[in-house]
Amino acid sequence: MKRLNLLRHAKSSWDDPVERDFDRPLNGRGHRAARRMGEWLKESGQQFDLVIASPALRIRQTIEGVEAGLGRRLAPQFDKRIYMASAATLFDLVRETDDALESLLLIGHNPGLEDLLLLATEEDTSALRAEAAVKYPTATFAGIEMDVESWAAAEEHMQTGRLVTFVRPRDLDATLGPDD
Repeated sequence: MKRLNLLRHAKSSWDDPVERDFDRPLNGRGHRAARRMGEWLKESGQQFDLVIASPALRIRQTIEGVEAGLGRRLAPQFDKRIYMASAATLFDLVRETDDALESLLLIGHNPGLEDLLLLATEEDTSALRAEAAVKYPTATFAGIEMDVESWAAAEEHMQTGRLVTFVRPRDLDATLGPDD
């Protein structure tokens, strides 16, 4: 059994005049949501054998906030392929993961993360999966259990992927909603 975890970056600012989307920072609510998500990760005992993240500024700032709430470093490996990646590219990253590792966390962007979640859990008929299919908001954490022995078996249209965790910032603090 492998566990694929996904974290979308926190709410970014559209008010800062940056030349490149890559350099867009978080806004105030995004910083608060990232820290609160880190606190929840600590409270719920989430553990990751490997963290791979987009190098975009809003991802780096999300990680800083999560680490502040978590009280420890995530020590991510930054991979440019995650920046604005499609689900197919994200699946490629997942399949490259060492099989000795049981829990992987990808920190990235939509629509790729949302598409990955939906494709990896396509046969999951749970209410949680139905909720995730409606919207994957910023700073939301998702955990997918995959009944596979090897990461190389992770693929689109998986029949064994099951969404077991879907936590949005507004679930932890109503002032961090509405979803976006």
